[in-house]
Amino acid sequence: MARRPHTTLLMITGLLIFFTLLLISNYRKVRPESSPLDQVSTAHVDDHVLHGEATAAKLENSTLKAELGRSAWMLLHTMMAKFPDKPTPEDSEALTSYIHLFARLYPCGDCARHFQQILKQYPPQVASRSTAAVWACHVHNQVNKRLKKELFECSKIGDFYDCGCADASPSAKNQSQVGH
Repeated sequence: MARRPHTTLLMITGLLIFFTLLLISNYRKVRPESSPLDQVSTAHVDDHVLHGEATAAKLENSTLKAELGRSAWMLLHTMMAKFPDKPTPEDSEALTSYIHLFARLYPCGDCARHFQQILKQYPPQVASRSTAAVWACHVHNQVNKRLKKELFECSKIGDFYDCGCADASPSAKNQSQVGH
């Protein structure tokens, strides 16, 4: 019996959360009171780190590549939906750095290199939540064009994409979940 794609995605997400929590709990146990790393500023990431060559090899398994792509877009769109409406300069720098590092470290080398090219043409726009969300939709559509997939109407991203992030009343949240 074939597994449904969303079940696999949920399993992968659950495993990622489990291992992240495990890593955090182990890190807290072995971390000394003061570490030399505490004295190193990580607020600025060197440009050669952000814009270096993609690290991964070509991903040959098309099924895995497609599932990875769906999960990656879910993660990026969720991050944009949760980004502050009025971000601090540090918030904006952190998201911009994350996007560039994501492109460099993405586990499909060809995909990473193509996404880095898109980022050169369309640098991250992180002035607000809505700006970031529309930017992510636009670059997603650039990937969709390359893959000859259907494009999404980015002006409707707020209506289409609901990650449960909005500040809605409990009754509004319950109504939005009916039928899902």
